[in-house]
Amino acid sequence: MERLNRARVPAIYQWPECARLGAPLAYGANLVACRRQVAALVEKVLSGAKPADLPVEQPIKFEFVVNLKTPNALGVRAPPVLLTQADEVIE
Repeated sequence: MERLNRARVPAIYQWPECARLGAPLAYGANLVACRRQVAALVEKVLSGAKPADLPVEQPIKFEFVVNLKTPNALGVRAPPVLLTQADEVIE
């Protein structure tokens, strides 16, 4: 992330937490929620469930986070329509 910021290249990242740490844009599942989902599956396996019997699970909630600090530092302006679509805007 820092390498792209130093090169002044705007990028979009997979985890919303990345935008909270300085990435310009992020769209994806909440990493904390994914870890909880994995922990629940591990608990089932440790309780005796066969891994082959467990269903494949996918995230159900995705977040779009825009961090305006980084694009402003790069001299890039975020279009207003982008900001209206964001779940969270960091100023």
